[in-house]
Amino acid sequence: MDLFGDLPEPERSPRPAAGKEAQKGSLLFEDLPPASSTDSGPGGPLLFDDLPPAGSGESGSLAVSISQTIKNEGKGAKRKTSEEENGNEELVEKKVCKASSVIFGLKGYVAERKGEREEMQDAHVILNDITDECRPPSSLITRVSYFAVFDGHGGIRASKFAAQNLHQNLIRKFPKGDVISVEKTVKRCLLDTFKHTDEEFLKQASSQKPAWKDGSTATCVLAVDNILYIANLGDSRAILCRYNEESQRHAALSLSKEHNPTQYEERMRIQKAGGNVR
Repeated sequence: MDLFGDLPEPERSPRPAAGKEAQKGSLLFEDLPPASSTDSGPGGPLLFDDLPPAGSGESGSLAVSISQTIKNEGKGAKRKTSEEENGNEELVEKKVCKASSVIFGLKGYVAERKGEREEMQDAHVILNDITDECRPPSSLITRVSYFAVFDGHGGIRASKFAAQNLHQNLIRKFPKGDVISVEKTVKRCLLDTFKHTDEEFLKQASSQKPAWKDGSTATCVLAVDNILYIANLGDSRAILCRYNEESQRHAALSLSKEHNPTQYEERMRIQKAGGNVR
C-alpha cells in the first residue's frame, strides 16, 4: 500500500526560460520581478551598485574613504586633546605649586570644663607660630606651630609642669642647621623632648616631702610647614575632622593611639615595668 497513493498527481506546466538556460520546476524566488536593464549583473542588483566605479574622480574605495576620515578625525581629536591636556597641565601645575609653596596660617582655639572636681587639673598650650624661637634652617622649614593638651590626674602639678616646659625643651632641641631628613630629625626631637621633660618632672616630684603623686597625659601636635607630627602619652586623643562636600557630612580621623591598660601592648609594658593592672 502506497502511503501517498490518494494524493493527486502534480501538474506539469511548462515554465518560461530565464536567461539563456531554461529552468525546470518551480523556483523559490520566481515571483520576484525580473532584473532591470540598469542592474549591474545578470544575477540581480548588487549590494554596492550605487557606489561610483573605481576609476572615477571621487575619493576611491570605501576603505580609503573611511581610512581618510578616521585619519582626519584623529588629527583633529589629537590636536584638541593636546590643547585640553596643556590646559589641564597648567591647572595641575598651579595646584601643585600652590600646595607646595603656600604655607597656610594656623590659629588654635580651646574649650575646657572642670566638671565635678574641685580644681581644673587639665592644661593646654597654643602657639600658632614659634618659627623664630626654633630657628630652623630656612631652606627646609619656613613655619613651626605647636599645640598641646595635658589631662592631669591626682593633681594639677604634672599637667602644669608639662604645659610650661615641654615646648621649651622642644625649642631647645629643634634642629638648627641643615639636616638630611627633616622627618626623621623632627621625630627624634619629639622623642628626646618627651623623655627629657618626664625625667625633669620625676626628679622634681621625688625631691618633695611627701613626694608628688601627680600625673598627666600629653597630646602634642607639631606643625612643620604643612605636615603634622603627633606625639602622645596616655589616653588623650588627637582627631582630625574633615568635611565631605558631596555627602555634606563630617568625618573624624584618629591621629593618635591611646595608651590604655585595656590594650594588650600597654598592659604588658606596665607589667614588665613592675606595675599592676587591675
